Amino acid sequence: MHTGPGTPTPPIDVAGGLAAAGPRTSATRVEVDDATLDRLRAVCGSVTDDPAVTGAASQDWWPLAMTWALEGQLAGRAAVVAAPTTAQEVADVAAVCDEARVPLTVAAGRSGVCGASVPVHGGVVLDLCGLSGIRSVDDESLVVDVLPGTFGDRFEAELRERWSLTCGHWPQSMTLSTVGGWLACRGAGQLSTRYGKIEDIVVGLDVVLADGSVLHTGGHPRQATGPDLTQLFVGSEGTLGIITGARLAAHPLPTHERRGAWSFASFAEGLDACRRILRRGATPAVLRLYDGVESDRNYHVGTERNVLLVLDEGDPAVVDGMWTVVTEECAAAETLDVELVEHWMHKRNDVAALEQLISGGLVVDTMEISGPWSTLPGIYRAAVDAISAVPGTLAASAHCSHSYLDGACLYFTFAGKPEPDAKDAFYRSVWDAGTRAVLAAGGSLSHHHGVGVNRARFLGEALGGGTSVLQGVKDSLDPNGILNPGKLGLRSPWGPVPGFDA
Repeated sequence: MHTGPGTPTPPIDVAGGLAAAGPRTSATRVEVDDATLDRLRAVCGSVTDDPAVTGAASQDWWPLAMTWALEGQLAGRAAVVAAPTTAQEVADVAAVCDEARVPLTVAAGRSGVCGASVPVHGGVVLDLCGLSGIRSVDDESLVVDVLPGTFGDRFEAELRERWSLTCGHWPQSMTLSTVGGWLACRGAGQLSTRYGKIEDIVVGLDVVLADGSVLHTGGHPRQATGPDLTQLFVGSEGTLGIITGARLAAHPLPTHERRGAWSFASFAEGLDACRRILRRGATPAVLRLYDGVESDRNYHVGTERNVLLVLDEGDPAVVDGMWTVVTEECAAAETLDVELVEHWMHKRNDVAALEQLISGGLVVDTMEISGPWSTLPGIYRAAVDAISAVPGTLAASAHCSHSYLDGACLYFTFAGKPEPDAKDAFYRSVWDAGTRAVLAAGGSLSHHHGVGVNRARFLGEALGGGTSVLQGVKDSLDPNGILNPGKLGLRSPWGPVPGFDA
């Protein structure tokens, strides 16, 4: 299988170059003094304050920040980049930053789209790409031990070629993202209906806490030893601890595959077919439904069709049983050319269009959420209507990308072309309108992209009383607040990120 470079992929060229780019937000910025810099260099083999390197390490794939790059600005800017190659170096860097009260933002592939790895308060970016590779594989127990800086495509290629195994986690950002990033944002792959999201795949973690102490979680199947500490760190976006190793569940490589494509008269009818398939116990790896706008955009079938793509893989006996359920529940739908699935397979990891659209002056983004089957059609209609009502919106559409027994993920896409000086206001207005429509209709804040900076202002509405519990955990594990401040809506010692705090 073809693999990418195994290094971060820049999202877009920054006007004037990375070295000269300043931070866009007016959040308080923390520098690293000479004494702290010397201490960091004493405990980590690679530490630099070179402007080009710190600029590159301060970027991710947040679409709004990509529009700022056209103006020569970054969302935030690190003062220093430390690139450890061992877990001990990670622990030592954390201890130095904690003692010096310097913000420490963890990054690796930097493929996130919500600004979660952007150092909004400056300080140190901890680049974990040097912690890469598979450490061991337990083929009997089907558990693989992997380092967090391992890029997804290389991880999967090695698993397949050396051990004939797969973890089944295949996000669109496969060549851009790392295992640690999947865990940090609670990510989902395109085959999640069969293999689960990353929180279903992970069985244990190695974590460095803010003061440099080390924690190992998990290790035994379904153990009852109090709350699951592994899940405490999955999705915490580097705010509670630094993941330095992970044990993930693996599966034998699939030997059989089935594919099919159907069309439904409405998006709601397609959703109901997906619900019925899951209700009967079938979990095909891919169950992907597009509304009329996206069906025509992607497959040129007209806006009156709502295309459902289904793909399953695994043991022949299991797959064929699943396929019986799928075909029975789609019997009343129009059968489409199965080549539509191959078209999606060919294009599913292509992210080039994002830079092209932004460079062309458009403001574009995606908003993925989840909700129960009972309210999902209403969530879809409410969010599309709310986004479409924002002045300047050119398009608003959605597809259902991940399905489960109790509900599914809706993945909204929007585009607009406001005046250049109104891009920030338009972007915020769309996110406000769409997110609040989803929350009011009974949906979640995020399904797999996480919170970062962009969604931080909504976390209180989404969690309610849980916000204070999360803040209490943060205060206990990171009393000085150094770990990835400004994210997840948590309190920061350096104050808010203006424009994204309320």
